Amino acid sequence: MPPTLSALRRHAIGRSLFTPTTLGRAIERLGFVQADPIRAPARAQDLALRHRVRGYRVGDLERRYPRLGIEEDFFVNYGFLPRNIQALMHPRAGLPRWPGKRAAQAAAVLEFVREHGTVHPRSVDAQFAHGRTRNWFGGSRNASTQLLDAMHYRGLLRVAARESGVRLYAVRETCAPATDPDRALDALVDVIVRKYAPLPSLTLAELTGRLRHAAPQWAAGRAAALRRAQQRLPHATVAGVEWYWPAGEDPGQWRRRVDEGLHLLAPFDPLVWDRRRFETFWGWAYRFEAYTPPAKRVRGYYALPLLWRDEVIGWANLAQRDSRLQAELGYVRGRPPGGAAFAQALEAELQRMRDFLGLA
Repeated sequence: MPPTLSALRRHAIGRSLFTPTTLGRAIERLGFVQADPIRAPARAQDLALRHRVRGYRVGDLERRYPRLGIEEDFFVNYGFLPRNIQALMHPRAGLPRWPGKRAAQAAAVLEFVREHGTVHPRSVDAQFAHGRTRNWFGGSRNASTQLLDAMHYRGLLRVAARESGVRLYAVRETCAPATDPDRALDALVDVIVRKYAPLPSLTLAELTGRLRHAAPQWAAGRAAALRRAQQRLPHATVAGVEWYWPAGEDPGQWRRRVDEGLHLLAPFDPLVWDRRRFETFWGWAYRFEAYTPPAKRVRGYYALPLLWRDEVIGWANLAQRDSRLQAELGYVRGRPPGGAAFAQALEAELQRMRDFLGLA
């Protein structure tokens, strides 16, 4: 018998909100942690890891990054991933050739970084004075920073550390291309499935399509990789949707109890990232509204979905004011659940957030 929709929902929650472990093991298990620069009240990567790492405090990932054996890179989004997974995506080939001037700038910067070991973008800009350029949303940024980003994506540089959130770069050693592209693509698809399962078929197709950015050299193989995944992964049709999950798992036989606590989730948390799945599981539309004009926002600038037991029942906008945490909560049904259990769970989660942020 195929699993029920409620079984799929419990499976998604239980496998994603696993028992908290060490930072390195949590990243290894997730396979990929999406990053975002907005802090409201903390960056998305910190907000996601605090549920999955024992005693996690804001900024732990940045502080411990150089010792963790992980890399920053673009996967299906930009974020952090183990080095063995990053190696599957490199060397990236098939990218447009840089014009002569751009190639000469990159060569000069590469030599500068090689001489200095680890560099701050400010040092590169001071050395070369590349000027300003426009970014994708119409703003202005240093051309040196844009060049460093491009060199990082092309595998010439790596992020060695961060300083107050700013990426510091070092030369990345070249690696040999994969001898079996199909096997490498299948491994990348498996990372997607392990992180976001159970996945609707459309989400699996969308995320496999995003591998054109992770491994542009194998863009033509994505359709075949999707077909192989659909053939080898367990799947079932539930509520008119085809769902996929990792081999060896059975959502219908998931025995782990749903956590009785409450969780405020980041907008890019793997549990809520897929808005299509979100609406199927919980029956309402959640949208990320940080870039929505204030007058058109429904939930708020950086609304955190509020998961209680196995239901997402509302959202919260959090802010720090004078070393205190302020919370504005909204509920799908217009009011919070009654009873002491919810009130206690909410206060416990807000206290965990204060501890995570280092607030009184």
